[in-house]
Amino acid sequence: MIYADNAATTRPSEAAIQAMLPCFRTNYGNPSSLHGLGQSAGESLFAARETIARCLNCQSREITFTSGGSEADNQAIRSAAAWGAKNGKRHILSTAFEHHAVLRPLEELAQRGFEVELLDVSRGHTVTAAQVEAALRPDTCLVSVTYANNEIGSIQPIGEIGAVCRQRGVLFHTDAVQAVGHLPIDVQAENIDYLSLSAHKFHGPKGIGALYCRQGAPLSSLILGGAQERGRRAGTENLPAIAGMATALDECCAHLEENRRKVSALRDRLIQGLCRIPHSALNGDPENRLPGNVSLCFEGVESESLLILLDQRGICAGAGAACASGSLEPSHVLLAIGRPMAVAHGALRLSLSEYNTSEEVDEILRVVPEVVERLRAMSPVWRELTEGKRPFLLAP
Repeated sequence: MIYADNAATTRPSEAAIQAMLPCFRTNYGNPSSLHGLGQSAGESLFAARETIARCLNCQSREITFTSGGSEADNQAIRSAAAWGAKNGKRHILSTAFEHHAVLRPLEELAQRGFEVELLDVSRGHTVTAAQVEAALRPDTCLVSVTYANNEIGSIQPIGEIGAVCRQRGVLFHTDAVQAVGHLPIDVQAENIDYLSLSAHKFHGPKGIGALYCRQGAPLSSLILGGAQERGRRAGTENLPAIAGMATALDECCAHLEENRRKVSALRDRLIQGLCRIPHSALNGDPENRLPGNVSLCFEGVESESLLILLDQRGICAGAGAACASGSLEPSHVLLAIGRPMAVAHGALRLSLSEYNTSEEVDEILRVVPEVVERLRAMSPVWRELTEGKRPFLLAP
């Protein structure tokens, strides 16, 4: 089996698994307990928080553990909105190709009287600092821009956007779920107020994530109860998962440049080879993209059929966000960057990690063109295209 769906989730590293085991077997105390076993667990919790803070270049007290990226996104957005409402600021800026964990809470806020403005990303598949600056208003309370898009891999100019927001006194959040562990991130240098991350995107366990909140930025709790996480999130901390997350992130950051070079080279080979398929198009910036992201559209092909046939040939791939699987609607990300609906239905996302090999890339390059050709041979749409009954939308 070739696993090329790392944007959906990654294989937990052996180091992360080993870091979790003592928390089940011996170090299983409640970190809030006063006895020795609890204090030992508390020390492990502190050490994990310190590790994650070091990887982001922040203070450990600025890290709040969550159940994952979606919760972290929700907490950041709702906290900034609550602060804005108290101060007469109800305008929020974001982009049209954010993850649903950002778009859904923004939709709810819009129903509660906030004005949510989604910036256009069709030109260059990015949003620029100039766009953000031009759209800022005296009543803007929050700007939320993804660090790197989960479907097409385009990396946004977060440092430039953060500088604009800091200069104008506007809170800035970035969903960095796809970026953390794969790109160098410095929350201080990039003027980030809130950053969301999720462990299972960088070889940690599922069900655990974190929110960085700059000291002094408003943060309210989504879950009320005990005083855990300095009152920012009630509930006993999931120490095994937190230990696994910290170890996985530390390991990724230690080998960041090495992994980026290796994975980027594999990615570029895939892009170069798959773009030779007639009437295909690369989605996202061809260079300024995540190291492992390969996103293409194939005209005359349906994503669901493509993924099923690839799975039968031993290749695990995706079409877009894993949380949207089963939806018959085309990706909102692809529509936002200007792909016609008929083209967006033929999306394929291959996402690599440092565990992938050159031999696996060779196999993908052999199998994908065969599967695309087979599907096109069965497609009435492709027949109409080749017979001239409807125009091609992608160049040959």
